[in-house]
Amino acid sequence: MPDIDMTVTADDGTPLAGTLTLPADPGPHPAVLLLHGSGPLDRDGNTPKLRMNLARPVADTLAARGIATLRHDRRGTGATPGDWRAAGFTDNRRDAAAAVRALADRDDIRADAIGVVGHSEGSLHAMALAARTAGTDVRAVVLLAGFADLGEDAFRWQGRSIVSSMPAPVRLLRRPLGALGGQILARVKKTRTDVARVAGAKVNVRWLREMLAHDTRHDLAAIDAAVLAITGDKDLQVDPDDLKDIARLVPGGAETHRVDALTHVLRRDPGRPTLNNYRRLLRDPVDPELLDLVTEWLTRQLVGAACETSTGGRLTSS
Repeated sequence: MPDIDMTVTADDGTPLAGTLTLPADPGPHPAVLLLHGSGPLDRDGNTPKLRMNLARPVADTLAARGIATLRHDRRGTGATPGDWRAAGFTDNRRDAAAAVRALADRDDIRADAIGVVGHSEGSLHAMALAARTAGTDVRAVVLLAGFADLGEDAFRWQGRSIVSSMPAPVRLLRRPLGALGGQILARVKKTRTDVARVAGAKVNVRWLREMLAHDTRHDLAAIDAAVLAITGDKDLQVDPDDLKDIARLVPGGAETHRVDALTHVLRRDPGRPTLNNYRRLLRDPVDPELLDLVTEWLTRQLVGAACETSTGGRLTSS
């Protein structure tokens, strides 16, 4: 599948370096923007120490079904300039909106058939881009491991979940660890800079402040697009029960899947899930059944919609 270097100009002029993967057939094509999780992730969803390798299988699978995929390096990663620690949660959302607009402006992309696939933090921005107030025309969103809650509450749930997955001696310390976590959050909320030292480490505190204050339920209640939400039942970082709230909050409803044994890194773990298993799990490819589910759904929403539009039919979402 042909890859094209594509640079998105952010609202503040920062060039976001990316890759656009196009189907082999002539366009214009439906397209999706792929948004990764949090941290210094490049266009493929990788850091030097942890490689998700999410973008290539998603792009190749979608291109085979006639859908283009754009993904870009975060600020301060890959070929994009800047400092990832100084970028806020809202900066990442604005950059994602700029990427959707850049896709819509291309002659080889159908502006009326654009979707967003978001994983973890990326799913939160996907929700925002699909809201009626976003100023972007997004037709379909895929939420991989997204939550329906205030950011701080979701963050605290994640902390309790991770501690519960640890060995018994650590679980016995859950109360003092919870108290320590509360103190750290209080320290973060008092900061006023982009980056600060917290517990001896340099932390992207502006991103964290903004994420803690963000309530995804407001965006979910304003979504004007088709929604597919998928969370694994062994996800330690996002509450799978939030799928029920996503389906309830989205005005047009949402198709939801709680996938057996699937973890936050989109691989299945037959055993007891822990963060220590991530490196082992990431040696395997992204779960193929997950890819098939996402691809089939997006094909119905975007390729089918594009065909209806070209033949004079009326666009519908389900």
